[in-house]
Amino acid sequence: MAVAGAIIGAAIGGWISDSFGRKKSILLADIVFFLGAIVMAVAPAPWVIIIGRILVGLGVGMASMTSPLYISESSPARIRGALVSTNALLITGGQFLSYLINLAFTKAPGTWRWMLGVAGFPAMVQFVLMLSLPESPRWLYRKNEINEARSILEKIYPAEEVEGELKALQESVEAEIAEEGELGDGFIPRLKGALKNKIVRRGLLAGVTVQITQQFVGINTVLYYSPTIVQFAGFASKQTALALSLVTSGLNFVGSMISMGFVDKYGRRRFMLVSLVGIIACLVALAIVFYQAAATAPAISSIESTHFGGNTTCPAYISAPNSQSWNCMSCLKAPDCAFCSSSTNKLQPGACLASTPGIKSSCREEKRTWYSEGCPSKFGFLAVTFLGLYIICYSPGMGSVPWIVNSEIYPLKYRGTGGGIAAVTNWTANLLVSETFLTLTNALGSAGTFLLFSGFSAIGFVAIYFVVPETKGLPFEEVEKLLEKGFKPKAFRSKEKKEISKENHASSSQSV
Repeated sequence: MAVAGAIIGAAIGGWISDSFGRKKSILLADIVFFLGAIVMAVAPAPWVIIIGRILVGLGVGMASMTSPLYISESSPARIRGALVSTNALLITGGQFLSYLINLAFTKAPGTWRWMLGVAGFPAMVQFVLMLSLPESPRWLYRKNEINEARSILEKIYPAEEVEGELKALQESVEAEIAEEGELGDGFIPRLKGALKNKIVRRGLLAGVTVQITQQFVGINTVLYYSPTIVQFAGFASKQTALALSLVTSGLNFVGSMISMGFVDKYGRRRFMLVSLVGIIACLVALAIVFYQAAATAPAISSIESTHFGGNTTCPAYISAPNSQSWNCMSCLKAPDCAFCSSSTNKLQPGACLASTPGIKSSCREEKRTWYSEGCPSKFGFLAVTFLGLYIICYSPGMGSVPWIVNSEIYPLKYRGTGGGIAAVTNWTANLLVSETFLTLTNALGSAGTFLLFSGFSAIGFVAIYFVVPETKGLPFEEVEKLLEKGFKPKAFRSKEKKEISKENHASSSQSV
């Protein structure tokens, strides 16, 4: 429900941002998020928590598209990528801190109320600090607040560059005003104007492509379900799974630091393409590891399965015609059943038992390990290693860069609208992928699911290669000109030039 709220928040956030300003949009997002956190903390019933989640989602959705936009428009072109990457850095840092804070609250009275309520604190801090920051100078110029825009630009750019920035802004705004005269103002005319505008359409193609790819590499399933995935890999303890998940979120934070340091040097496009190569390799490796873990899962012993008494054995195992071929994975796929490992060695044949709290306690009393999500495996460490490598490959490229691209690829008038459409696409893809992940693992197995995501990642690589231009270090106005001409990958541009050159040479020969 939080992700569903974020879809709505991103949709209205673009319009609010363009109509009332980037700063006011962020302030409103803080208020909505704070209210959502308080509603969840004091919730007397589950349905009230759901309302709180929707409110929190609205705030997240609005902020997810407005914050990169605000940072981008308030930054010099030469360091714009690094500063927008700071947004991603602090999000991943926040995720890491939230794991630590929630771990601390597991022992506190009113556990979950504290976990959900404390989220209102950073929103409150941001609201107070935002009051001291200026509005986006580009938005102000668009609203004819030219003197105020100039004073802010003077604080951002060296004195000799201010006039050039103002002139470029003037040309951009005059062109947009002329177009606005033809289409009219307001949300619907603006949306129609965006879709009719060739530059915006090309920008949206690039912006939406990177946002969909960001989600379909499967990252949020890894972040949302990392404790579950770690258990799939054979780590039965939920505490161990949570601790290892803390490592994955920490690696996400480290990856964001890499992006902040190098994205303006090596470029947005290259970062994403290299990131996707690493992601595909890690997903294929994870698929192989999980396949091997499933293939070598411990067998089910009929003696072990009856060890705890007749009524404790998994009913599906008793009635199965091929029960002698069952292993741990077969047991876990059966409804309401779990695996109790051998008392001597976890990898030796164990018991397939009914999954009840009493039987679980009986299993553990004999110093055995209870598995309900994954099976004991010698490949568990490899799974966690490749999971960490996957996040290191993802975070600097596909984690941060799509937000940078969307903060700088649209014309000023449509920047909020374009960013909003792309953010809605992102959150919708997020919802689709995260809601289907556990269903996919049940249907395809963990190995098949990771292999599917590797296929989606390969498609994303091809799409980004062909439709996303490089915007590194370009002023916004130059990005518009680049889109107006249309983008082709360098390999295809050189081929086209050769063909044109041949045609010209042939034409010249005929004339002679």
